[in-house]
Amino acid sequence: MARPSKAQGRITRGTTGVNRLRRMDRWIAAHPALREAADPLVVDLGYGASHRTPSELLDRLRRVRDDVRVVGIEIDPARVEAARPFAREGLSFEQGGFEVPVDARPAVIRAANVLRQYDEAEVAAAWATMLARLQPGGMLLEGTCNEVGRVASWVGLRAAAPAGAGRPAVAAGPETFTIALHLDSLGGPESPEGPSVVAERLPKALIHRNVPGERIHALLRELDAQWAMNAPLATFSARQRWIAAVQGLRATGWPVRDGVSRWRLGELTLPWEAVAPRA
Repeated sequence: MARPSKAQGRITRGTTGVNRLRRMDRWIAAHPALREAADPLVVDLGYGASHRTPSELLDRLRRVRDDVRVVGIEIDPARVEAARPFAREGLSFEQGGFEVPVDARPAVIRAANVLRQYDEAEVAAAWATMLARLQPGGMLLEGTCNEVGRVASWVGLRAAAPAGAGRPAVAAGPETFTIALHLDSLGGPESPEGPSVVAERLPKALIHRNVPGERIHALLRELDAQWAMNAPLATFSARQRWIAAVQGLRATGWPVRDGVSRWRLGELTLPWEAVAPRA
């Protein structure tokens, strides 16, 4: 498949840190797009000024797929040259952007903290460019987190795939929205207002939509209300309080996915249409 020769995108700030993207890594490791891929190639797009996040991603994903390969892609050639001495078996670094210049179609592309500097109107085109590079049914994780990775959210998008082998067809586009929080930090100096602290770290497609009348605003308000309502459970743990809050959210009609095994990690995932911007 022919790919554009010029890297598509803009250089990011490049900030990163140890374990910053661990919540995203954990979600990718559990996703069928990785676990069921014939070729588990994963791209860390816009990894920043350090080799660290692609290296951590490889180590975490190898716990579930020992044949996984990770390619770190950066638009800044100086960052690529700085990272290449850290390449090893299963890990390499390439210069590029949204066109994802790799020789095979990835099963997963992670674009973390990349689109924050873009306008909301540019998001759809960036999504489409990356989705076009994926394997059929592959997954794009696009989102953001705070500097230490304790507050994160992302959109899970899927590449189109036909029905087959007892599996339904997959439509291309955004599929899920996930919030992932360090629960023991909620209610403290870092996030005194509760789960809605994630409002500052929403993906670009949603961050300007946290206003009355939008679905994401309604979700965060109800989530905070459930968190407050279950405050007595903090005596047992922040985890128990969070699980009860998510159960309460589901009881009010929000189409919460998964179950306690994921919720206890501080995660909350819903179908994209539950939070998608209104036209």
